[in-house]
Amino acid sequence: METWQYVLLTGVGLVAGVINVIAGGGSLLTLPVMILMGLPAPVANGTNRVAIFAQNIVAVSAFRSKGLSDFKLSLTLALCTIPGGIAGAWCGAMIRGELFNRILAVIMIGVVILMATKKKAPAKTPGERLPQTRGRLIAGHLCMIVVGFYGGFIQAGVGFLIMAALNRVMRLDLVQVNMHKVFIVGAFTLAALAVYIVTGNVWWIPGVALALGNSIGGWIGSHLTISKGEVFVQRILYAALIIMAIKLIFY
Repeated sequence: METWQYVLLTGVGLVAGVINVIAGGGSLLTLPVMILMGLPAPVANGTNRVAIFAQNIVAVSAFRSKGLSDFKLSLTLALCTIPGGIAGAWCGAMIRGELFNRILAVIMIGVVILMATKKKAPAKTPGERLPQTRGRLIAGHLCMIVVGFYGGFIQAGVGFLIMAALNRVMRLDLVQVNMHKVFIVGAFTLAALAVYIVTGNVWWIPGVALALGNSIGGWIGSHLTISKGEVFVQRILYAALIIMAIKLIFY
């Protein structure tokens, strides 16, 4: 790869980092770019995890610096994703298929419908969590097992699934959802990254270039989430879901 390609990767990573933290789907931008640059698809998938992990470390720190953190809940949710993340990564290192694009598009459309039709929650301050029933807590943690497998397998769009689970099932507001999301994604990405390293599917120099951009984008995205609030995040989420679904179906 040439110098200009590394610079381009950093720029693409910055945009993807903002998208990932605010809504999700940034990997649907970075993966095609790396493949067009000549990286084999499994290598692009593995290399992308370097950037995703760096991005979420920065985002977690940014949320924490603003007083938004719930380590206990973030940790228990994240731990549920790790077994699936490892299993999904093994599959992602070996398997590819066009059917995935159609499945992801259907998932995205479903997320829009679920989130657009949810009952309005009582007013609360940003980052404040409504009282959780035992049933909702259990259901949310079970959802994370599936999320972990999907995230380990392909990563692209996993943020949408996490947002749907935490917002729809556990009834957290979207600022709180994003706070937990970056911690959860960071956890299972680390597990998945280990698998991709072992199977030889990580190219470190492109990964570091992409990670630089993703980290900057993650910092920007987390601050936009906090400063703009739930309505802003919801609008970006819907727009990203619809655009990505159309891209996957028709292109």
